[in-house]
Amino acid sequence: MILALQRASLSSLKRYASARATARSASTLVVSEPLTDAAETPAGTRSAVTAAAKLGQDPVHLLVVSESAPSKVPAGVSKVYHVPIGDRLAETVASAIQTVVPISDASVVLGTASKFGSTVIPRAAALLNVSPITDIMEIHDADTFTRPMYAGNVLAKVKSKNVTAIKVLSVRSTSFEKADLVDAGDIETVDSVTPFDKAMWAGEAVSKSDRPDLGSASIVVSGGRGIKSSDNFPVLERLADKLGAAVGASRAAVDAGFCPNDWQVGQTGKVVAPDLYIACGISGAIQHLSGMKDSKTIVAINTDPDAPIFQVADYGLQADLFDVVPEITEKLK
Repeated sequence: MILALQRASLSSLKRYASARATARSASTLVVSEPLTDAAETPAGTRSAVTAAAKLGQDPVHLLVVSESAPSKVPAGVSKVYHVPIGDRLAETVASAIQTVVPISDASVVLGTASKFGSTVIPRAAALLNVSPITDIMEIHDADTFTRPMYAGNVLAKVKSKNVTAIKVLSVRSTSFEKADLVDAGDIETVDSVTPFDKAMWAGEAVSKSDRPDLGSASIVVSGGRGIKSSDNFPVLERLADKLGAAVGASRAAVDAGFCPNDWQVGQTGKVVAPDLYIACGISGAIQHLSGMKDSKTIVAINTDPDAPIFQVADYGLQADLFDVVPEITEKLK
């Protein structure tokens, strides 16, 4: 009997200690994507902060790995941890996450499901010895989430069973509203992170355009294989310029050399969710639909009445894009 009571007391003590540890570590650490040229937090991270608020684990902290500290951060961030390292290597950022988690008493690490986040979050999860839950589209509670599977054909509702371990998550930024930017307040510099020394950050070449960024534009005009040639893409570009839209493309158009790779929308390109998506000459392959079917309004122009794109379109026009698009552009003058 005494032994049984001792075991029960020990078990209760362990549960109490675990609960105390969880209570102390109730903050969420959001990992910022690289800052903009104006040292502001980018759009994807602003959406991640909105997602973090839905977890109900205050406070929300922000980790920024950058030479300079941010000037503007999303509303709702109570503290910024700034790691003054200029490279953007995933290994360095993951190491920074591992260092800052105990400093910030974080129980959740949350990043974006962008190309940047997709290289950083799995590495950070490995360093923290947990399995990540990625590409979250909906947060039901602190442990239950909805994420896509099979190129978006299935939406899975998943639950994290280990409630005491640190959770490492990434969210699809197009599924959450962007938090407003405010002046950065409480910033703590963390100098104890060592940069990854087996590779060197040489820099990056970013194409500049007067058009809106494809990932955050409110209107997107996209072309597919039906555009037939790179010489024909200006037909879509003129419409995009009239609408103040970004220009996108299907993988088929990119692989055919009709347009730059950074215009690609889809599972292996950019995931977009604009207010208006105009698909011109795009059949609607699964990998393309997974990158744009969350758009609020989808307009499809295609000569094939059986094209899969019409199944997700709000408005469909069976017509030749070379007849219709110039006419729409003309009417917008």
